[in-house]
Amino acid sequence: MRRLLLAALAATSFVTCVHAQSNASGPLVTPSGNLQFVRVDHDFVGMLDKEVFDRFGANTLSHFDDVGSSDDTVTRMLVQTESGPVLYDFRHHPPLVQRSGKRMTVKRVFWQGDEVVMQSSQGWFRFQRGVLTKLQSSTTTYH
Repeated sequence: MRRLLLAALAATSFVTCVHAQSNASGPLVTPSGNLQFVRVDHDFVGMLDKEVFDRFGANTLSHFDDVGSSDDTVTRMLVQTESGPVLYDFRHHPPLVQRSGKRMTVKRVFWQGDEVVMQSSQGWFRFQRGVLTKLQSSTTTYH
């Protein structure tokens, strides 16, 4: 019975830390202000409180959100662009924008402290402090 309870708890923890992909254009509440994505020609423009802070090329809007536990605001976001994932950190004013510089399609995202671990068709990667690193097999567990 104890093993069953531990297995259920582990499964629940795993599920809650994998963040689903979204295509919501906003408005989304962030610590930096209200976020809205707007289509302009063939690009998207990221706006905070109606002020442009980023522009990126993408056929469709796709992002993974890290939602704050206390007030349900989006604290960080990984956006899929034509040139690769871009990390927005809304805990900074103005928001920190970090481009990965590697074209890939992200399938899943795990938020771990200040790093983002993502799975793509090319394998697993860590994006931390603006540096993208391909991960090798290890005993590290992400949740």
